[in-house]
Amino acid sequence: MIEPTPEQQLFMQDDVSTRLHHLASHLSQIQSFWTQNSSKDLMLPLVKESRYFIEWTVPDMVKADDIDRACELVDLVRLMTHWLFHWDEIWSDAQQKQAAAVASGDWLRRVLEIADTEPEPLSA
Repeated sequence: MIEPTPEQQLFMQDDVSTRLHHLASHLSQIQSFWTQNSSKDLMLPLVKESRYFIEWTVPDMVKADDIDRACELVDLVRLMTHWLFHWDEIWSDAQQKQAAAVASGDWLRRVLEIADTEPEPLSA
């Protein structure tokens, strides 16, 4: 088993809701970077760290039988991974950047909804 990093240990001390609020804060910044034409190099660490936040949160959601919402967050990781694989292409295309900004805002709202509600029961 891989030992958790100090950053991971510190992050995981918080409850799931608090962790999701940290993720939401990153998503808010990411959305701003997409819309403000900020340096893509400033945003890259936020996207990567956000993926870690989800990786470190989803297992606890699964343990709490919050499977459906955990799966939603995995979809967010998939989107962020897509961004990383197509980083330069997205940054050079105004329509793709706009779509990424809209997606970031949608995910920001959804992550806040998940963070501020009780876990949903396991779906049938």
